[in-house]
Amino acid sequence: MTATVDARRTGTHTRTRPARRVPRSVTVSAWAVPVMVVGQFALISGVPVAIALIGALRRVREPAARWAAAVLAVTYVVPLTVWLTRPDGAESLSKDMHPVFAAVIVAASAALVVALRRARSSRS
Repeated sequence: MTATVDARRTGTHTRTRPARRVPRSVTVSAWAVPVMVVGQFALISGVPVAIALIGALRRVREPAARWAAAVLAVTYVVPLTVWLTRPDGAESLSKDMHPVFAAVIVAASAALVVALRRARSSRS
């Protein structure tokens, strides 16, 4: 006990917190979203969107990654809401979604991937 107290008093003992890593689940989800949207699995891609958003907000310190995850979630929620509220909508979100929405979701996902890559490299 005295050794710890003495080390703290002298300032020689320094604690370093381990850097928080970018979770692999967030990175995989950011890559999975455009693959699923382009592959006509837009409704199921809501799961990786949610994983990316929650993981980025809770575990990633880079503000750009948090913003990119939020933009990705918003760009996904807009066509989902349109599909759910439209009375004459198609039987699937992929068939009902306008191609511009798909392109915007892919672009937002690419922005998230870049932001996560930047967060990972600035950590080192």
